[in-house]
Amino acid sequence: MLRTNFDEELTKLHNQFYSMGTQVSAQLNRAVRAFVSRDYEMADEIIEDDTKINALEVKLETKSFEMIALQQPVSGDLRTIITVLKASSDLERVGDHAASIAKTLKNIPEDAPLLGVESDISAMGEKVKMLLDASLNAYIQGDDARAREIVKHDKEIDDLADDIQRSVLVAMQERQDQIEMGKDYILTLMHLERIGDFAKNVCEWVVYLKTGELIEL
Repeated sequence: MLRTNFDEELTKLHNQFYSMGTQVSAQLNRAVRAFVSRDYEMADEIIEDDTKINALEVKLETKSFEMIALQQPVSGDLRTIITVLKASSDLERVGDHAASIAKTLKNIPEDAPLLGVESDISAMGEKVKMLLDASLNAYIQGDDARAREIVKHDKEIDDLADDIQRSVLVAMQERQDQIEMGKDYILTLMHLERIGDFAKNVCEWVVYLKTGELIEL
């Protein structure tokens, strides 16, 4: 009976973590859309909704510590709880960066011209979201081999960020009045790159969950 209750709690923990992941992924998608379309109203909503993401992380953290203290899990069960505990922290940081992209947009005047790289930033955002979603699916499936494969796509994101940054720098050189806005674009690229890094972290926790190895992919 005790084991049945514990398994139920473990399943709830899994589901809550995945639910948090899907909400964070949606936040990322909205943040990129808001930035490239200059949707200031959506940016406000994203910034406001970040508190909900933070609350989910606290809820998972509290539940994880509670299960460790009261159930005293061993071996694989403990690894599962630790994985949720650590990976949910990575998801919370993804949410922070999504909110930061929205805040960066708020620095750009509504009548400011486009820099011409918006479609590229949108494409980069899609790649980052795909990386995050794939890492969450690897977690749900408990597929450490898939997790090891997913992280290889991070280089594509880094390369795309470098290409976009070069274009932004050219625009900044050609028009001095776009220097401040160009900095905001570069800052957004940095936030997207960091989100990719946190998605990689989730993959590393999947490997830990299945193998017990703490490795850097």
